[in-house]
Amino acid sequence: MSAQVSDQQPASFRQQRFAPPPGATELVLVRHGESEAYVDGQPFALVAGQGDPPLSAHGAEQARLVCARLSTEPIKAIYVTTLQRTAQTAAPLGAELSLDLQLEADLREVHLGDWEGGEYRKMVAQNHPVILQSAEQERWDVMPGAESNTALATRLRAAIGRIAARHPDERVAAFSHGGAIGMILSLASGSRPFAFLGSGNASISRIVVIGDRWIVRSYNDTAHLDDLPVPV
Repeated sequence: MSAQVSDQQPASFRQQRFAPPPGATELVLVRHGESEAYVDGQPFALVAGQGDPPLSAHGAEQARLVCARLSTEPIKAIYVTTLQRTAQTAAPLGAELSLDLQLEADLREVHLGDWEGGEYRKMVAQNHPVILQSAEQERWDVMPGAESNTALATRLRAAIGRIAARHPDERVAAFSHGGAIGMILSLASGSRPFAFLGSGNASISRIVVIGDRWIVRSYNDTAHLDDLPVPV
């Protein structure tokens, strides 16, 4: 008896594109636009002990561009912090999507203790020894009175948890700060505390949240700013 030859083709399996698991929240993390420069001896006004400078003219243009890019996405909610630079950055997106800006105070920037109000920027520019120690040890609280990594991580976990609980199967935008976004991505990836420190103003990073599992999707995307001249 001769063997029969099948003309059926073997099954094939293409690589699949990522899709958020059911019930997940897609969180678009946007760092605020550039804020006004600190002038030595003229501290920024404080809100709950933290410096609260407004956007600079350049920062307002960055805000316009990042919001224009996000305006085509299916964003269902917009969150900002207690510091005005986040609300000013998010305002064009809220107007375009007809969404109110919702406050999530625990997404605010790391508290810099005695170096709030703009002093921190001067210390960074001058390579103060404590700034170098902070970078080496990857800790904020080597600065006098500054927030610890543990305290920062605790409040950011709580904030992300609250947002995710409100928005299963939705994409939301959260306008926050460089230090806070860096810690969120560190928590999501299990990396060193300062591994994601240094995202650009008006940059976009993305995570997907499903319960206690956080998935990093992108970091520090600034393609929308490529044609924006940098002020001299």
